[in-house]
Amino acid sequence: MTTIQHLFDNNKQWAEQTTKEDPNFFKNLSEQQSPKYLWIGCSDSRVPANELLGMQPGEVFVHRNIANQVIHTDLNCLSVIQYAVDVLKVQDIIVCGHYGCGGIGAALDNKSHGLIDNWLRHIEDVYRFHKEEMDVLTDEKERINLLCELNVIEQVANICNTTTLVNAWKNKQNTTVHGVVYNVHDGILKDLNVSTNRQ
Repeated sequence: MTTIQHLFDNNKQWAEQTTKEDPNFFKNLSEQQSPKYLWIGCSDSRVPANELLGMQPGEVFVHRNIANQVIHTDLNCLSVIQYAVDVLKVQDIIVCGHYGCGGIGAALDNKSHGLIDNWLRHIEDVYRFHKEEMDVLTDEKERINLLCELNVIEQVANICNTTTLVNAWKNKQNTTVHGVVYNVHDGILKDLNVSTNRQ
């Protein structure tokens, strides 16, 4: 027996319960994907996009990576953005960080973590851009949470500078980029008020 048999059992129960509640759920789900939102979030298992937005499968197109980064050489992320904007025609792109992010903490702790250190260098750059503001804080939790916010703001700017968004806006496509942070302690999203639509 496989060690993940319980996951197959859970899946079967979920599919049966979902079908019982809505007999057409999977039929409707399989016929279309037309989300209005692209969510770029952290890989952290405590931050499930659909659930915390109160949305169903098929309503949010999702990309996740450690510390919700949009790096100009990351073809995976850039391809997701291009597909979401050019093909799915999403109306809103949401970058969501979360307080207490382990990736952000690792970028600040001056320790070696292996291969991931290369990924975290981008967060260290965000810290460097905001060093004066960051160094005013002495409480480590506050420092991590501030860098979580600053990182989201930086990633919003990175999305706005992708060729996909520059071209979409040049063609008058109505797509807005937002930055938010999720609080795992109370489940509430904080709007960082950096929404951008350069039509």
